Amino acid sequence: MHDTPGALRLADRVADIEPFRVVEVLNRATELAASGRDIVHLAAGAPDFSTAAPIVEAGRRALAEGHTHYSQAAGLPALREALSQHYRAEYGLDIAPARIFVTPGASGALLLLSALLLNPGDGMLLTDPGYPCNRHFMRLVEGRGQLVPVDASTRYQLTGELVAAHWRTNTVGAMVASPANPTGTSLSLPELASLAAAVRARGGNLIVDEIYHGLGYDGPTRSVLEVDPQAFVVNSFSKYFGMTGWRLGWLVAPEAAIPGLEKLAQNLFISMSTMAQHAALACFEPATREILDQRRDIFRQRRDFLLPALLGLGLEIPCPPDGAFYIYADASRFTDDSQALCWRLLEEHGVALTPGIDFGHVRANEHIRFSYATGMERLEEAVTRLARVLS
Repeated sequence: MHDTPGALRLADRVADIEPFRVVEVLNRATELAASGRDIVHLAAGAPDFSTAAPIVEAGRRALAEGHTHYSQAAGLPALREALSQHYRAEYGLDIAPARIFVTPGASGALLLLSALLLNPGDGMLLTDPGYPCNRHFMRLVEGRGQLVPVDASTRYQLTGELVAAHWRTNTVGAMVASPANPTGTSLSLPELASLAAAVRARGGNLIVDEIYHGLGYDGPTRSVLEVDPQAFVVNSFSKYFGMTGWRLGWLVAPEAAIPGLEKLAQNLFISMSTMAQHAALACFEPATREILDQRRDIFRQRRDFLLPALLGLGLEIPCPPDGAFYIYADASRFTDDSQALCWRLLEEHGVALTPGIDFGHVRANEHIRFSYATGMERLEEAVTRLARVLS
């Protein structure tokens, strides 16, 4: 990034990393609320529930007991063991604790994987639409997110056929999310197996973002590790476990990747929040899981209200979500500039939504993401306000 003499010189990558537009929406919504406006928040990708009481109490106890020092770079051994037991209980998988790395949020895991797998100029297949920060992490290490257009025909997911069609000479792998942001769609076990086979046949690595596991509504959500033990899995304590502000995630990696990941983690992070890790141990207690499962059922009820309500307003939703807490709606009947529509809805009607342009390029200006991580009363109010504009 070349500039005039005396100006601040920035690295070229800064210009290539786009702003996270949902944050811009949230910031403006906060400003409007501070001025006295009543804002209905359907933009944020974060549970509206506070962290469950047993987790908070475990954090308090950790502080009182003096657990305020660095942990190992890969995480507390007790938490890695608890996560290993979690995979055994949830999926019937035997994942050694040594293969599990605790990270500062799922974002920390994504940074580790970008640094581990991508040389300058290498590419990674990603869905368009998809979570925008993935390609930005790759750009940070001079790699490239190679966006693959996906649509309702594959439920907005990559397939083995799409991998074969879009693989390039510099492609080193593929990354998917299941359930996905912004669409809320999941991959079945046969779909995961086909995807893994296509990537492995080309000597690549498969990364699966499973951070919305636990928030599946129409049946069990399957892990790629059930069909591909060599896949990399990213997960988080933020969504199902409701620990957004604690900034804690984890990464499951094949054994051969452990030395490289340990070296990177030592240099990049030193360690994660020790207090947050002790708090997270309470996530797996039966009383905590009961609370979290009740919250999942509430999310399901919200989806089952909002989905037909949006369809009734004339929005098109060809792929109803089966997980996470998002609905990705086609608003082309109303606009060819969903970003402008979202700003109008926020400024004039007090409804905060995320424009499709945050998630890629393919028909992005025709789509809007609705988050139902807010209470039913607020969802009802949002539908009432939207009806005034869209009816």
